[in-house]
Amino acid sequence: MTENAIRLERTFPHPKESVWAALTTPELLARWWTPGDIAPVVGHRFTLDMGGWGVQQCEVLTVEPGTSISFLFAEGVLDTSITWTLETVDGGTTLHFEHAGFRLDTPMGQQALHGMGNGWPGLIARIDQVLVNVG
Repeated sequence: MTENAIRLERTFPHPKESVWAALTTPELLARWWTPGDIAPVVGHRFTLDMGGWGVQQCEVLTVEPGTSISFLFAEGVLDTSITWTLETVDGGTTLHFEHAGFRLDTPMGQQALHGMGNGWPGLIARIDQVLVNVG
């Protein structure tokens, strides 16, 4: 893999508002990914508790309310960006996911790209369980 980004798409049988809530509400985010005090506000600084990888500093970079959010992930460690964009489609919502900016000239960057590339598809699939339980 020569590209320094992970890109995924997944369609959920839920309305855009529900998927947006799963991405931007701390208690819902914690149910499918990790605890953190995310908020869809540009400039909002927050942390994500990545367990064995420690607490990572993040900052919201862009927000299009209800549609898109991007944030700096693991500031000072990986310095990558995560972007979630939602699109209404027949029967639900498609989530476009991008985790970009891995430094492939460093072992840690290569390891993170590989590890997260394997991990993200399963994580994103868990959003569905959260939304099924929320209604």
